[in-house]
Amino acid sequence: MKQDIPGVEVLFVAGFGPITRSTDASTSFYKTSLGLPLKEMEGNEEYLLTEVDQLAGVNHFALWPLSQAAISCFGHEQWPSDLLVPQAWIEFEVRDIDAATQALIGQGYELLIANRIEPWGQTVTRLLSPEGLLVGVTITPWLRERD
Repeated sequence: MKQDIPGVEVLFVAGFGPITRSTDASTSFYKTSLGLPLKEMEGNEEYLLTEVDQLAGVNHFALWPLSQAAISCFGHEQWPSDLLVPQAWIEFEVRDIDAATQALIGQGYELLIANRIEPWGQTVTRLLSPEGLLVGVTITPWLRERD
């Protein structure tokens, strides 16, 4: 069942996870203590993720280091001191990234990045929610290939 955000057609939650400040502490909790099937992303040993369909209820769960989230949004490892530091990230897969991006702009949201193609092939627009979540609206090709 899809939900409609005015001007944005969300298809499903593409991914979710905490933004980490200590990869070791987070790995100990989520992988060792909780037993989640986390593995290193190829070429990025600090980004730990589950494969599609490994963890019921989520397409992609990952521990995302704050420095890497900052690089994705701002091009450098330091999160800007004038912005809330996000505690978690969530991405919503949308039918049309251009329409979703324009709808968010039209509603007055300040975007951190818009329609950016990430090195891993995902197209994303990111912003901070009022609670301080790093929110993305996305086009994630490998998740769409399953349908």
